[in-house]
Amino acid sequence: MKFNKWTLALAATGVVSLGSLAQAEEAKNQVLTAVSATTLSGYVDTSAIWKFGTGNNLVGRSFDGGTEGFNNKQDGFNLNVVKLSLAKPLDEGQWSAGYQADLLFGPDAQQFEALNFSRANDLAIQQAYVVLRAPVGNGLDIKMGVFNGILGYESFDSYKNPNYSRSFGYFLEPKQHTGVLATYQVAEWLSVSAGVANTTQGPINGRARRGSVAFDAEGNLVPGTVPAAESEKTYMGSFVLTAPESMGFLKGASLYGGIVDGLPGGGTNAFPQGFTDVTSYYAGLVVPTPIEALAVGASYDYRGTKKQGNGDIFTGGAPSTYANAMAAYVTFQATEKMRLANRFEYVNGSDGTWYNSNELTDRNNAMIGETVTLDYALWANVVTRLEFRWDRNVAGAGSLPPVGVAPNASGDKNALSLALNVIYKF
Repeated sequence: MKFNKWTLALAATGVVSLGSLAQAEEAKNQVLTAVSATTLSGYVDTSAIWKFGTGNNLVGRSFDGGTEGFNNKQDGFNLNVVKLSLAKPLDEGQWSAGYQADLLFGPDAQQFEALNFSRANDLAIQQAYVVLRAPVGNGLDIKMGVFNGILGYESFDSYKNPNYSRSFGYFLEPKQHTGVLATYQVAEWLSVSAGVANTTQGPINGRARRGSVAFDAEGNLVPGTVPAAESEKTYMGSFVLTAPESMGFLKGASLYGGIVDGLPGGGTNAFPQGFTDVTSYYAGLVVPTPIEALAVGASYDYRGTKKQGNGDIFTGGAPSTYANAMAAYVTFQATEKMRLANRFEYVNGSDGTWYNSNELTDRNNAMIGETVTLDYALWANVVTRLEFRWDRNVAGAGSLPPVGVAPNASGDKNALSLALNVIYKF
């Protein structure tokens, strides 16, 4: 180990010890070695949204709807979110270890926490987990901590999705779990995952709740706060089938299926259907075509809650509910820089899933959605895209108010919006 002349002079006078310096230098090198494997990445996500007409709000829209507060993005310019990611990925070693930490800043961080029934803050943790590899067969990868939900065609990171706005299916899916998830690559064409978490959906470290629905002193409906039994955890599993090279143009096609079952967690926001057992199913398909630039996909989401108590919220129960969301995706890479994406959706569900119906007979919700997105890469590291979206109420319920608000008098069944999305990735 080499020392400069000033360090040697200090050592000669007894001011410092070469042994302590050697230990300090060794510790410094260990820290630098550990940090050098860490990567820093992220993005800044912005948008401008114009809503056509005055009759409707954009319901079932996870991050680009709303009429007030932090989720109001209509008719103006918006900072969506700033994301910073620190990660040390697994290497090829049999006992490899790493981590992932994703931090969110801004309005979408608030909404992300609200969707997870947590306190809405400008800073949120999307993921923070340690990942370990055990030398079992082909290698067993284990995440422990906070990780993204395992269901869904689309991601929180909008630039990874074909369209800017998230689907109705994304709205239904669990967004985040605190727990453990194990993934095993059975073969080149099959991967399976299984995990246990505290809740189906809830704040970080939140615990499952099971209790009667009650009213506060002002007559507002509030969830019960009786903790669930210690054994009542959330259980999840999924599989991915990937077409091998021998499948020709279908090479890389994938079929994904998954299930999450358990209880939601307590937070500042009640689960829309009360604290009941929640089961979510998902199936997704991505298929290339003989036309290299063209790809198609499809997804199906189901969320159901089991009846709690006698099903009457006025006497301490909650009714069983359901929601279905189906979507078809088409993407076409027109040129090296330009891509077109289309998503068509049909959803239905119990009253209150997306809006409160004013129908006296059939109170179920039903909507269709058509989203067209033009993505044109003008600058390096920048996503620039223009999107038009049309949602229509097809259940005969009048307008499309937000959840918990009575329909307005306009009777307009359509919600139309135009969005510009600009993201810088680093």
